[in-house]
Amino acid sequence: MPWNSARVRAVLRTDLPASITVFLVAVPLCVGVSVASGAPAELGLVTGIVGGLVAGALPGSSLQVSGPAAGLTVLVHSAVTAYGLPALGMVVLTAGLVQVLLAVLRLGRWFRAVSAAVVEGMLTGIGIVLIASQSYVLLDRKAGGEALSNLVGIPAAAVRAVDTVAGGASLAVGAGVVAVLVLWKYVPRRLALLPGPLVAVVLAAAAVRLLDLPVATVRVDGLLDTLQPPGVEQLALLLRPEVWGTVLAFALIASAESLFSASAVDHMHAGPRTAYNRELLAQGVGNAVAGALGALPMTAVIVRSAANVQAGARTKAARILHGVWLLLFALVLPGLLDLVPLAALAGLLVHAGGKLIAPRARWRLWRSDRSEALVLLATAIGIVTTNLLEGVAIGLVAALAKTAWDVTHIRLHVEQSAAGTLVRVHGNATFVKLPTLVDRLEDVTPTGPVELDLSALTHLDAACRQALTAWADQHRRRGVAVTVTPEHELVEST
Repeated sequence: MPWNSARVRAVLRTDLPASITVFLVAVPLCVGVSVASGAPAELGLVTGIVGGLVAGALPGSSLQVSGPAAGLTVLVHSAVTAYGLPALGMVVLTAGLVQVLLAVLRLGRWFRAVSAAVVEGMLTGIGIVLIASQSYVLLDRKAGGEALSNLVGIPAAAVRAVDTVAGGASLAVGAGVVAVLVLWKYVPRRLALLPGPLVAVVLAAAAVRLLDLPVATVRVDGLLDTLQPPGVEQLALLLRPEVWGTVLAFALIASAESLFSASAVDHMHAGPRTAYNRELLAQGVGNAVAGALGALPMTAVIVRSAANVQAGARTKAARILHGVWLLLFALVLPGLLDLVPLAALAGLLVHAGGKLIAPRARWRLWRSDRSEALVLLATAIGIVTTNLLEGVAIGLVAALAKTAWDVTHIRLHVEQSAAGTLVRVHGNATFVKLPTLVDRLEDVTPTGPVELDLSALTHLDAACRQALTAWADQHRRRGVAVTVTPEHELVEST
């Protein structure tokens, strides 16, 4: 669509206010994710800037917004711990190039084929690990190495924290942030126009400043001083097999999270749908640029994207402008970050971890589909007890096992009364389950006319069709009336 005065006015009326809203949501999240990842606060802002100005300008999804995501915090922290902060840029750059390759090969749509239970289990596991690590920051304590031991040790750490002035103050600030975020949806509509994360962090910073609380704050070195573009010496990292495991984990998880986010955002608006391969290309280019600057990896982030849609954005101008505002903030007002308490950012991320776990949604899944819920549970437990990559692999194996079970599973439900016998067959009737089917049919003793209901079958192969036909004919020869639903499934033999 060509630009004209009317279109410019429309953008100024809708996308400009939306971009400011997204910017206000993005600032505390960019900083919080970066600090939790073991990186300087400014690097999170750099990734947000690249997400707006680079990924945001490329075709794909017009309304979803990219930046550093809580879902990658655990993996980024592990990479920084294992290889050092200077190596992060090379890992992110290579992961971005892998994403570009996947887009060129037009594999974007295949990410939609990943079991939703595995993806939700991945998010649940990440949420648990995020809470396990950030709870210690909130308590002014240092976390241990393993997620499971961190999780188990939280109550004891909380008891020790409240015995000290610094620990109690830090806990109060973090808990206050969580409380504001939880209760923000109940505030009056006019007040709710302000982003909850920003309000929570500003209130926490004001409380620490006014009450002179002994709570640690963010350390700021300046945007240009923080950038660590990868050099030639980092190329040697790519000779290590374990680094490629991290690269592939970055690329695949970031791609899956971005494309699932795109699907969710598409359901929020009536505008153009996402072109998945183009969006994957945009994410890959964005990560390549972020990596070249030594910054954090990016994904499309559902919190910022939802804020963008709800604020009335109509075009990609909103997400590009949000990147402009982040750039101006990082260049002109970085000193404001010095006022932000680390406990406030930890509270922000503990709340984000709770939203990733989404207990209500998980309970609804358990009540509606236990097998899918078990796949989700296996993935989450695998991530918490091992690591992100192995946990996802465990989830994929569980999903394949569930699929194999569904393909071969068959059930017979028999209802008998004075009026007759109803036999319902559910599932997949294949030769693999033929012995089970025949055994169950032989156990049925009709008490009158028989109705054989096959409407719930998802598949019926020739071997099982022949067995069902033989069983029906056998009872007909005994003088028992047998009807089949649907009628075309079986043909009476002659």
